[in-house]
Amino acid sequence: MLTRRSFVGLVAGFSAGMLPALAANSKKDSAMNEKESEHEEEVTPAEDLMREHGALNRMLLIYDKARDSLSNEKQFPRDVIVSTAMLIRKFIEEYHEKLEEDHLFPRFKKAGKLVDLVDTLKSQHEAGRKLTATILTITESDTSYSSKRVELIKGLSDFVKMYRPHEAREDTVLFPALRSIISEREYKSLGEQFEEKEHKLFGQGGFTNIVEQIADLEKKIGIYDLNQFTP
Repeated sequence: MLTRRSFVGLVAGFSAGMLPALAANSKKDSAMNEKESEHEEEVTPAEDLMREHGALNRMLLIYDKARDSLSNEKQFPRDVIVSTAMLIRKFIEEYHEKLEEDHLFPRFKKAGKLVDLVDTLKSQHEAGRKLTATILTITESDTSYSSKRVELIKGLSDFVKMYRPHEAREDTVLFPALRSIISEREYKSLGEQFEEKEHKLFGQGGFTNIVEQIADLEKKIGIYDLNQFTP
């Protein structure tokens, strides 16, 4: 006969036996959740490059504002143009475009796919670097900033005019086609290489740090609030 005392002992023994199993399951669930979280944070090569285009677009808006202000004989802080041009040089030209030139363009050339587009994109990268050099030269002093206003306006305009269709063509044609010329394993490996390079050059915060710097510049010239662009 099962007495109350023996029943309590049985339950206690059962609970004690279950504790290690429950703890093990808890650890297993925790590890799985961490793994899922890591997986969710993975960024594909195309997504990585496209969000960098988003950062570039925000810098193009700064150039737009600078060009419009200067064209209308209004004051515009020289240091904002300098900081934006330096961000474009470091983040776009020396990092983002180098990823495309070192990892994407050669693969398309080897596959014999979109070769003419790749050639055009590459030549536009070179043209963009020349424009950035011109913008930085003009804005290096108050004197040249004032005396070469017309040349600066043209440089800013040419840069924006070229890069908007440039990045749109990459986003809608080049990047989507990448999966068709490399294996899934190679595609994933590219994403890991991009992330490693980003952290090496820009710290653990990487892309987030760049976006914060852009936001600070937007606030300085009054274009950070998105509501102002609503018609």
